[in-house]
Amino acid sequence: MNRMLRDPSLPRGRQVEEEALAEVAALLGGLERRRDMLIEALHLIQDGTGCLHARHLAALAEMFRLSQAEVYEVASFYHHFDVVKEGETAPAPLTIRICEGLSCEMAGARELIGRLRAATDPDRVRIQPVPCIGRCDRAPAAQVGRRAVDHADLGPIIEATALAHEAAVPEYETLEAYRSVQGYRVLERVVSGALPAEEAIAVMSDSGLRGLGGAGFPAGRKWSIVRGYEGPRLMTVNADEGEPGTFKDRFWLEGSPHRMLEGALIAAAVVGCERIYIYLRDEYPAVREILLREIAALEEAGLLSTPIELRRGAGAYICGEESAMIESIEGKRGLPRHRPPYIAENGLFGRPTLNHNVETLAWVPDILRHGAKWFADQGLDGRPGLRSYSVSGRVRNPGVKIAPAGITLRQLIEDFCGGMAEGHELGAFLPGGASGGIFPAEMADLPLDFGSFEPHGGFIGSHAVVVLGQADSVRAAALNTMRFFAHESCGQCTPCRAGTARLVELLEAPDPPLMEELVQVMADASICGLGQAAGNCVLHLLKYFPEELA
Repeated sequence: MNRMLRDPSLPRGRQVEEEALAEVAALLGGLERRRDMLIEALHLIQDGTGCLHARHLAALAEMFRLSQAEVYEVASFYHHFDVVKEGETAPAPLTIRICEGLSCEMAGARELIGRLRAATDPDRVRIQPVPCIGRCDRAPAAQVGRRAVDHADLGPIIEATALAHEAAVPEYETLEAYRSVQGYRVLERVVSGALPAEEAIAVMSDSGLRGLGGAGFPAGRKWSIVRGYEGPRLMTVNADEGEPGTFKDRFWLEGSPHRMLEGALIAAAVVGCERIYIYLRDEYPAVREILLREIAALEEAGLLSTPIELRRGAGAYICGEESAMIESIEGKRGLPRHRPPYIAENGLFGRPTLNHNVETLAWVPDILRHGAKWFADQGLDGRPGLRSYSVSGRVRNPGVKIAPAGITLRQLIEDFCGGMAEGHELGAFLPGGASGGIFPAEMADLPLDFGSFEPHGGFIGSHAVVVLGQADSVRAAALNTMRFFAHESCGQCTPCRAGTARLVELLEAPDPPLMEELVQVMADASICGLGQAAGNCVLHLLKYFPEELA
């Protein structure tokens, strides 16, 4: 048998082709060859070639002085990267993503996927069912290349293919417009010392503003904690909202991006952070265009008091967890870290790190301008402040609703959503997205705020409210959420990796005692909140809707 012997003068493994090196160098342009820029480099290659060929990954490893295995493990971790191995066929030149999250499923996404596959050429168009893409209020939602299609149907999707290469950027409040209404005046006061850091922290603490990305940690206290660690310090902005039912970050960034940008610059100045990293979900190409424009405008206007770097995610829900996000910014797989230490002490690049989500920062300029009492007094029954509720499902007018903290679901539906959709009565609801649990209509008078649902095994999280009608199957809703978690588990810990997949099977062929036991194991033994909270909807199905398992 003839065997090809390896040339001993060459290194082991795949050989790097000079032509591939030249192609990758042209695609990367002036991008710095640093480990933390690896994911952006992968994006640039895929943007230019449509996928990630093995020869290009080998060339990228050479240029970044990494092993080919390191580059491959990162590229293959993220859902939005299409890695093409030797002998495999590259994907079709155009990808149409159809959301099959809960709100979109209720709006007919599965039928739409079938009709699209029947109407398109698979050699030219890839139809890809995907988890939530942050447009739940416009269900069913699709993304044709870089172009979003709301209330998607066959005709509008086909029409959008001609414009798939460009994002549709909506009208938004520019820097000039924002400055005309006192924008960046608070930042100027902080930077000049007219508003001392200690005073700013006290106002934030007195306002009662809590982290609105899900955890609800008091914002002023977080500033004080991170500021207490020896510098240099860094700041991260989590704009990677991926919880099914959540789209408030997109609402703020597509409409008023400078509220978040000024809030971030204020927080960085008060805490003493040397650089800000905004981690933006890849499903928001229009937001990326907006932020690139407006950050450049800030720099030109001399208002960029702290340097800002914009980083793209790559379709991994787990990177909404703060330590997984930090791993991703560092150019690695988005695997959650074991804690302690917490990122406030040892975060990005090993430095003390302040992390906030978009909505939290969007309230900062107004609070420091108008005072703590102004914000705190806008809640109900002693609950401080306002909230951005992402409302989708069976309501007449879904969308982001700015409402008082502590409002009940019934009030939110009637006063802000125009009531239930025609033909539907309230049957059940998810107060905090897929992980916050699912509750019967009888509990719709609980305040939609931190602390209300915890005694019942749920939580408000990022205030993602999904409303089900009386004819909707809660079991089907729980199955939808569990399929999402099984798809998005990072695989690092066995309870989550194996548990989510097993719960999908058990929802299809129920075994209530085993389901309850498995959810408890996942809650006790999973590393991060994904596995710990993934089974909430299953527990509530067992507790509040047992008739659906009969």
